[in-house]
Amino acid sequence: MHKIGLIDYGMGNIHSVTKSLESLGEEIILIKNINESKSCKAIILPGVGAFDPAMNNLINTNLINDLKDWINSGKSFLGICLGLQLLFESSDEGKVQGLGILKGKIQKIPHVNNQRIPHMGWCQLLPTKPNTLLELGELNNWVYFVHSYHAIPNDFNIISAQVNYGSEKLTAMIENENLVACQFHPEKSGKTGEKLLRRWLSKIQ
Repeated sequence: MHKIGLIDYGMGNIHSVTKSLESLGEEIILIKNINESKSCKAIILPGVGAFDPAMNNLINTNLINDLKDWINSGKSFLGICLGLQLLFESSDEGKVQGLGILKGKIQKIPHVNNQRIPHMGWCQLLPTKPNTLLELGELNNWVYFVHSYHAIPNDFNIISAQVNYGSEKLTAMIENENLVACQFHPEKSGKTGEKLLRRWLSKIQ
């Protein structure tokens, strides 16, 4: 069992993430100040909603520098949905600057072939490199998405999985050393989501 810190900034899917991890035997600590993270082995930044309100809420927690220090120190970190997007420098969805931990921006999903926006529902992950959650070539992992914006990193090598959207491929997962982030919701993705979370948990030191 690990103690997992869940950043509580008023924009996260706190209940479903907590229940999902508790069902795997983990202890969840809701973090509103950095002192609450001292006993944690990993931190999760969840997120549901719009970019600017989320960043403003996160700014108001005074956790941003501590969050950056955590990631830079090499400790385990997981971003979920909007929690992935906030890691980047900016978003087409708003005007507030993102955390800038990852270089690049969040762009509106292109309207192609009459595809529906938001991108919502179950889609198959397509791994692009060996990573913590998926093996290269491992398919038939269907997970749940709901989003209208997607990540365009400056360094495409940090993309660890994509998803088909019409003729486009959207960023589904990011991995950069100790930082892992999912555009989809593993906590809402049934047995596949449970498997991916177990793999992440197994890598925590």
